[in-house]
Amino acid sequence: MRKLHQWTQGDFADKIDIKRSLVGAYEEGRADPRLNNLLNMSKVFGVSVDNLIAKDLTKLSLEKIEALGVQSGGMKVLSITVNEDNEEYIDLIPQKASAGYLNGYADPEYLEEMPKFNLPTLPRTGTHRAFEITGDSMLPIKPGTIIIGQYLDSLRDLKDGRCYILLSKEEGVVYKRVFDYTKDHNQLFLVSDNKAYSPYRVNVEDVLEIWEAKAYLSMDFPEHSKDDMNFEQLKDIVLELQQEVIKLKK
Repeated sequence: MRKLHQWTQGDFADKIDIKRSLVGAYEEGRADPRLNNLLNMSKVFGVSVDNLIAKDLTKLSLEKIEALGVQSGGMKVLSITVNEDNEEYIDLIPQKASAGYLNGYADPEYLEEMPKFNLPTLPRTGTHRAFEITGDSMLPIKPGTIIIGQYLDSLRDLKDGRCYILLSKEEGVVYKRVFDYTKDHNQLFLVSDNKAYSPYRVNVEDVLEIWEAKAYLSMDFPEHSKDDMNFEQLKDIVLELQQEVIKLKK
């Protein structure tokens, strides 16, 4: 895996925070890595610890190795950031940083540079991340809205028709309704709420992350439609209620 990434032993040692000589000992079979080092390797490579330990990866390309987790129904080990109490932050990926997310999603240093916040109303179980969306394909959710997603550990947990944030090799970060066609076609079907945009499919092996939409933050308040109650109608209702209260008091 190190050679496929074209990293020197020193490069790799720096990424998992150990001495270069220890990398040599691991590769030559003179020592076995501790659990915390295995976890760090897993995060750096974007491959589960199970696959690192139990599968012979020496004859596979980098693309096939990275697709192993998705093909088996599981996603990868996720890089996260925590506060001094070891509680997970919600990392925010702004619009201007979303293009770089495809290259930096597995890099803890990339996430360290992102804005962070906490939202007490979210459940403490699971890992959450926030993405600022672009475009109008998911109206009435407007461009600039921040979607907060919970990390999907396995494709088996995907529910047809729900909204998800996907990171894929071809599309980068997208926010869509998703339908699962993995059983028959090994693909996911992505649908926009704005009917001006046609649905399309992505291959499962191209999907790097899936986040189930749980909440959103927006500076745009919903606008009234023609069928909604206008201000004058609302004022008349309030006036009627006041008159009823006066009658009750009498």
